Amino acid sequence: MNRVVILSPLPWESFAQRPHKFVDWLHRRTGVSVLWVDPYPTRLPKWSDLRRLRASPVVQPPSPTPAWLTVLKPGGLPIEPLLGAGWVNRFVWRHALSLIEGFAREAPTLLVVGKPSALAGLLLQRLPHCPSLYDAMDDFPAFYTGFSRASLARWERLIAQRVDVIWASSSGINAQWRGYRDDVHLVHNGLDLAAVLGIQPAPTSSTRKVFGYVGTMAFWFDWGWVAALALARPHDEIRLIGPVFEPAAHQLPPNVVLLPACDHGAALQAMAEFDVGLIPFKPNVLTASVDPIKYYEYRALALPVISTDFGEMHCRSDLPGVFISHSLTDLAALAEAALCCERDADEAHAFALQHSWEARFDATKLHS
Repeated sequence: MNRVVILSPLPWESFAQRPHKFVDWLHRRTGVSVLWVDPYPTRLPKWSDLRRLRASPVVQPPSPTPAWLTVLKPGGLPIEPLLGAGWVNRFVWRHALSLIEGFAREAPTLLVVGKPSALAGLLLQRLPHCPSLYDAMDDFPAFYTGFSRASLARWERLIAQRVDVIWASSSGINAQWRGYRDDVHLVHNGLDLAAVLGIQPAPTSSTRKVFGYVGTMAFWFDWGWVAALALARPHDEIRLIGPVFEPAAHQLPPNVVLLPACDHGAALQAMAEFDVGLIPFKPNVLTASVDPIKYYEYRALALPVISTDFGEMHCRSDLPGVFISHSLTDLAALAEAALCCERDADEAHAFALQHSWEARFDATKLHS
């Protein structure tokens, strides 16, 4: 394998997440060249998209595209769920398909599907000589509703049948695909080791404690749980950092502080100022398949974690430093227990090494 084509669920210019870490790791291990295909709309437009467009963008420092990677923007109309949409978009993709096929002809190439789509299905048909991998990092249909959800689920099942190997980022996704085939590999999320080890611990206050969260606040975010924690700890601060796509339905207690989104380095430094890390997600179809990266970052910074009972966090109730909330009535006791946890820097360092992206991907033996 000398080349990789990856159909990413995220644009290259977005915050570096699992697909970015994967191609960087594979290049460093093998020297492969990468053709990164940015995503295109795979659902019908909604009115809520306008609110997202108006939201303040996260300022991410620009970084040059590495010499070993080429970014391709295939384009496509937001009509994929409609009958015949594939034929319309295939006309739009003429140039992109030619570039991808030419790239894959020149050397042995791995085709990585990071998100199900009609384009992914088409490429699996047109590049049958290429080994293929579906990296299921999310339950993608759960992000959609109605006709769009049904359409994406069909494409996902088709792609799962055609690829050679499936990776699952969580136990929930792993169980889902093991119902279809046996060669599914659980590859959990991880953390950016260099970024975490570069963070210096911040001095903590002996009086007013900070219970903090860094991340997006959308329909899966449990504002009621946050408000209950704030009322249970009226003399402490509940600090929420990140973009708000679905605000709280009711007024929040005065000790809940909302701060704007920031880049990854600043986010990690902000976490270092917390006394306890929070993951307040509602248990639903979407979060049932989530393995939150912030869990790894919190623990690698020696933070105790209080989380609602969802997805991969459900499996971590017996782990040290992890406190799973099952109702609004247990928050006072969990908060007190979390604050009593000893923050051991050596244990946090060992945790970071064990759960780095490099450790995750090395364990797959893909580069062997």
